[in-house]
Parts: sequence; C-alpha cells; structure tokens
Amino acid sequence: MRLVVPLVLSLVLAVTIESVAWSQPAASAGPKAMVAAANPAAVEAGLAVLRRGGTALDAAVAVQATLGLVEPQSSGVGGGAFLIWYDSKTHRVTAYDGRETAPAAATPDQFLHPDGKPMSYGEAVLSGRSAGVPGAIAMLYLAHKDHGKLPWPSLFGDAEQLAEQGFVVGPRLIGELQYPAPQNKAPDVIAYFKGPDGGPLKAGERLKNPAYAATLRKIAAEGPDALLKGKIAADIVTRLAQEPLPGALTLADMAAYAPRRSAALCRPYRMWTVCVPPPPAGGTATLIGLGILQNTDIAAHGPADPQGWFELAQAERLMYADDLRYVADPAFVRVPVDGLLDPAYLAERAKLIGDRAGPAPEPGHPKGAPTYGPDATKEPGGTSSFVVVDRWGNVVAMTTTVESLFGDGRMVDGFFINNQLTDFSFDPKTKDGTPAANAVAPGKRPRSSMSPTIILDKDGKFVTGIGSPGGLQIPSFVLKGVIGVLDWKLTMQQAVTLPNLVAIGDNFISEPEKYPPGVAEGLAARGVVLKTGRGVEDSGLHGVIARPNGLEGGADPRREGVAIGCCAP
Repeated sequence: MRLVVPLVLSLVLAVTIESVAWSQPAASAGPKAMVAAANPAAVEAGLAVLRRGGTALDAAVAVQATLGLVEPQSSGVGGGAFLIWYDSKTHRVTAYDGRETAPAAATPDQFLHPDGKPMSYGEAVLSGRSAGVPGAIAMLYLAHKDHGKLPWPSLFGDAEQLAEQGFVVGPRLIGELQYPAPQNKAPDVIAYFKGPDGGPLKAGERLKNPAYAATLRKIAAEGPDALLKGKIAADIVTRLAQEPLPGALTLADMAAYAPRRSAALCRPYRMWTVCVPPPPAGGTATLIGLGILQNTDIAAHGPADPQGWFELAQAERLMYADDLRYVADPAFVRVPVDGLLDPAYLAERAKLIGDRAGPAPEPGHPKGAPTYGPDATKEPGGTSSFVVVDRWGNVVAMTTTVESLFGDGRMVDGFFINNQLTDFSFDPKTKDGTPAANAVAPGKRPRSSMSPTIILDKDGKFVTGIGSPGGLQIPSFVLKGVIGVLDWKLTMQQAVTLPNLVAIGDNFISEPEKYPPGVAEGLAARGVVLKTGRGVEDSGLHGVIARPNGLEGGADPRREGVAIGCCAP
C-alpha cells in the first residue's frame, strides 16, 4: 500500500499561503458521502463500508479499527474517544462519551511522591497508574446499536486483513518513534517496532500484527465484552500490575465500564449552531472561544490581516483561562457550563481583548462557578480525529486517543494501553487546600481537550464537521478551522492548512513562517510575539463541508490523511 494524496491536497501544498485565493469556491458537483481521516488505509476502510450501504456510524467503526493498527501512536482499542452524531432526519446531534475511567482504588495523590511533590511526566506516563479503563470500543458499540445499519461483525474485516498481511509503515510513524518521548524507550515499543533486520523499523517496511487481528476477531464476535471481560481484560490488568509503579486497575473496574450518551452541547455562533460533546470533553472550550469571538469583528479580518489573528489569539487566552480552571467530569464536580457560555458573560470577557496583548488573563467568575484551584495537568499532543458523512446525510465527528505517543508504552494482544489518567491534575489541590476540579478520583473521567464539532445552519441542516488531535492545543486548532470556514469563507482544505496559533497564558506558539507577509510583524506590534514549538505542529484537522452540489473535504497537510468522497444517494 502506498500513501495517496488527493489532488486538492497536492495543490495546496504546491502553493504558499500568500497566493491562495481566500474566497468561497464556486459550486460544483461533488460526492454525496465522504471520509476525512489521518491515514489513507483508514479512509479506504470507511469508504468500503459506505459503498456497502453502511451509515456514517458503521464506517466510523471500520475507520477506528484501522487507525488502531496504522496509527498506534495516536489511538486504538486500548484508548478512549468522544463522538457526536448528526441525524439528517431529525436534525438532532447526539454525543457519545467513551472517555476512560479511573479504577475504584485510584487516589487524588497517586501522581505525587511521598514528599508531596508531583512526579515527572515521564515517570507517571510509564507507570501502571497512568491507565484507565478503555472506552472507545464500548462507546462505538453503543452508538452502533443506535445508528448502525450493517452488522457489527462485518465492520472489522479490512482492518483484520491488513493486520494479518501487514501495512507499509509511513514516515510519520517512524518520525514519532524517533522523537525523545519516554514511551519510545519502553520495552514493548522497542520490541514491536523491530525491522526485518532486527534493527529499528524503517519507513517503507511492512509491519504485521497478527495479535491485533485476533483481538479484532474477538471484538467483532463478542462486542466490547471481548475487551472488558475475559482473557484480554485479564491481560490488561496483569500488564498494568507490573513495575514500574504498578497500577490498581482490576477486572471489576473493566467489567463495570459504561459509555455515556447525551444530547450534544450546542450554542449559536452568528447564523449557525455549533455542537460539541459536553464535559469532560474539550467542546466547552471551543464554544467559549467562539462566544468571545462573536463579540469581535474577526470576520472582517481575513488570514492576511494581523488583526484577525490578534483577536483569535486573545480569545484563546481567555478560553483556556476558564476551561483549565472550571471544566472536569460533571459526575464528580459542578461544571458551570451555562455560566461559562452565557452571552453576557462572554461579551464581558471579549472586552478584555483590547488593542494589545497584556499579561496572562485570569479566569473569570461565571455564574454558578465554585471555587477551584489552578490545574496541574500535563496533557501531550497525541490523538486522531475524523469525520464521516454517509449518503443519507448523517454525520459522525469523532476524536479518539490513547493519550500520549503509544499510550503508556505497554502492549497486550497487539495494542497499546492508554495513559489517560495523566490527563488528571497531578497536584490535586493548592497549598491552601483548594481542590483542582480535575483531580483524580475513583471512577472519574479526566478532563479532555478533544472537541469533535458539527455545525448546522438556521434550518438545522448540516454545514460542517471538523475535529483535530493535538492534546491541550485541540480547541485552538478547531477554533482556527471553524473561523476559517465560517468567517473567512475558506475551503475546508484552506482552513485546515492555515498556520496554527496556540495562545495560552503568556505563550504564543505558532508557525511564523507560514503566515502571509507582514502578519507576524503586525502581531508583534500588538504584543503577540510568536514562538515555535513542536506541539503546535501536531494538528491533524480533518473536516467536511456541505456545499450546494455535494461535499468538500480537507485533510491537514501536517499528517498523512486524505478526504475522499463516494457513493450516489
């Protein structure tokens, strides 16, 4: 298998951002169904399901099964996910929460040393304490029962065959293996990625994973019970109980896992309605950012104007200040969602944007907000995100993760186990005893930045689906994409290709060389001095827009993804 880049992506890569025509494209005939994801093999698996008459949810199962094989650094059956579903008949958007849960024996201080000082990230992530009960497969199974059309067992064949026969390893996976992450020194990672000559695997070589194929066969036959009960569950528990720093996850924790289903969290943005998964997902942050920007004139300042980027950066700083203070698992703490998204509150926050970037903004005081201490979460930029639209107009936007690169670095039955519990605040309270909203607790789900997003028009019809990986930076990436499509009237490909800008506190991390001439200088004159950083290059924005005559997709050129359509209605 070779990596295939569609023509639209090739054209974008062939020009600089200065020369792109930033205008709404003329309507032309387009596909009626589409998959946009981070790897061509996963896209083809989803398209095969759509061609067989499957729904977007059916295709999502096949996409995830394949991503777990070809992108094991990002997601898999050992991890968790958030999914939102748009029903074209009812115009309703439903959220599914497959976030991992902490074991019953978890404690708020489990990432502290005996002297009370937090562990280093590397120490924590490689420990058995870092993993929660994986929820992605159980979540997909629930959503499939609600919205699937093809039989569950029929959705894993392509991924199973690819695991048996092997897939050609691309340069991105090899690049991740060469990054100085703690997991890359883990014995299971080193053993799995050995090349034919006994040395490190190289790009272009074929990697087989028969153990993963066997796991998929069990999941196809037994559903999530194959993972959460029986031998595979026992293998996970046994592996996590090993040194260093053994974990406390039990078979009872595994068997007790249940995904959540709820209405999506939706709020207006200008003439549209934007829908995201509710807490503990990162959708609240995206809505905070949009709610602040609704009070600005960012739509009048395109991507070649530094003022538009300045307003985006300032909105992000305010967004993160509130999100990182107040958002956590609502089953355990009071999350003031209505207060955070109140239009009057957001209008007041928008007044802080000003004409020049000042010191890092403090969290606001939305109505109903409890007193929480600052958060000490160390969230890296792993993860994958994809969008599927089927021939009936139903849509899935899903963001999926094992957290950091290769999760906790521990592998069982062909897949890596997550390190999701390191998304909790390492320090559960401040010196004066004020608790962090996102402190560890038994059965609790850690706060996430994942924000799969679906946007509707005033009639409730699908307009856009978008999402991204990237850890803490995800809301910034998604916000950029939404502004690009809705306010700056870009194609999806143009929007996802825009420079990334992540503004948190006093840091403005970006890709300065990718801006049109004068933008970086104009930002510096406004107090926004751009710095480079690896995390900002970890976006994987994938999205789909509904145009009058068909669908238009975009795939982030920073990864190996594609957006491909198919299927007459």
